[in-house]
Amino acid sequence: METYRLSHSSMNQSLEVEPSAVAVGFFDGVHKGHQAVIQKAKEQADYMGIRCAVMTFDPHPSVVLKKEKVNAKYITPLKEKEEILSSMGVDYLYVVTFDKELAQLSPQAFVDDFFAGLHVRHVVAGFDFSFGHKGKGTMDMLPELSRGRFSQTVIPKVEKEEDKISSTRIRGLLDEGGVQEVESLLGRPFTMKGTVVEGEKRGRTIGYPTANVNVGSDYYFPSTGVYAVSVRVEGSTYYGMANLGVKPTFEGERQPSLEVHIFDLNQDLYGMTISVQFKDKVRDEKKFSGIEALKGQLSDDEAQIRHFFSLD
Repeated sequence: METYRLSHSSMNQSLEVEPSAVAVGFFDGVHKGHQAVIQKAKEQADYMGIRCAVMTFDPHPSVVLKKEKVNAKYITPLKEKEEILSSMGVDYLYVVTFDKELAQLSPQAFVDDFFAGLHVRHVVAGFDFSFGHKGKGTMDMLPELSRGRFSQTVIPKVEKEEDKISSTRIRGLLDEGGVQEVESLLGRPFTMKGTVVEGEKRGRTIGYPTANVNVGSDYYFPSTGVYAVSVRVEGSTYYGMANLGVKPTFEGERQPSLEVHIFDLNQDLYGMTISVQFKDKVRDEKKFSGIEALKGQLSDDEAQIRHFFSLD
């Protein structure tokens, strides 16, 4: 997959790309609803004998459009989104910079620059996709705005249990720790990736050494607590227990962190990038009266998680 970073100001330069069918949207999470849009673009590309492309935006429009400063949090930060799209067989990924200049474009100018200008032959988007200044451009308008240069397909809303699959719904479930239901909406486990960094090594002193994972600040964090997780390390999968939170038993820590105790793995992981897949929430984070009470709870957590993974 070839990735192109684009902005409105760069669109006056010639981009050597082949004609494509493009799926367009923000696609945070790349959930099953998004997958339906992208799969339709792939099918159309195959039918027309052209490339399959995805067009997404960075950062989230709220970062630019809201008056107060917003630090956007993503179910799938851009790098992870890129990896997922590549695994789906997409040929081109267009990452369009969402800035004030883009936000001011008329719907017609957006179509001329970002569809016609990229040799798009077919556009696929969800029923609620909008574009151009104040989102005035809609999929219903696209046949007129295209001026015969490309065709289009509108994907109706994709539902599960009579409710629309959406990034907003997934964030609400993450707020509740509902990672099993999130997995059913994504079609894969909710995942956080990061580099293992040195921590304070407290876990070693109580028999539960942990990998401290620096996942960056742009992930949308699930609710704090202890989770059953699977962990990808250098192509191998292990199981373990993750603590996501501020470790209230110890003083002075208030920034959420991700620590993972990986079962049956005795290896120095410092500097490695690992992938943590959240499979089930075991309990909320809580403060303990002392180290012995914490050790007893961790032993219970491990037994419960090993049973969840049928490791007991």
